[in-house]
Amino acid sequence: MGAIVYKPLSAGEFAQVDKDVQELLGAVAKDSGTELSREKDKYGFEWFIFKDPDLEDQVNAVHAVASELEARGFGGQLLAAPFRFQGGEHPVYWIYGFKTGTFWPFVPTGEEQERDNARELELKAKLEPELPVEQDLSKWLALFDAPI
Repeated sequence: MGAIVYKPLSAGEFAQVDKDVQELLGAVAKDSGTELSREKDKYGFEWFIFKDPDLEDQVNAVHAVASELEARGFGGQLLAAPFRFQGGEHPVYWIYGFKTGTFWPFVPTGEEQERDNARELELKAKLEPELPVEQDLSKWLALFDAPI
């Protein structure tokens, strides 16, 4: 499962872009079979959620939304693209930060606002050769109440 989270604007132009993105996602979903949903979290951020067993389809959907928002001048509204994987006892998220252009792991333990730092560092070491991993650990933001 993957998602894209962004900060919406109330401007009329953004409302039109938002509508266009929704139509674009409908076309992407039709072509790939990806199941789409949309949520607003308690902080007011918008989430486009992509459920598809094929990671490539999830990545393509995220890329399509991000490209459309950037092309329309709203790239600054993009926050992150988390991808959820089953990783043993706890789910594993790989989060792409649009501002940094890097990924970082996030492994919530299920306890209140707790994360498995040791597992995150292990994942960092394993995937650094494959992904641009954020080196500044203070930028590894958590998405505890992510709707994915």
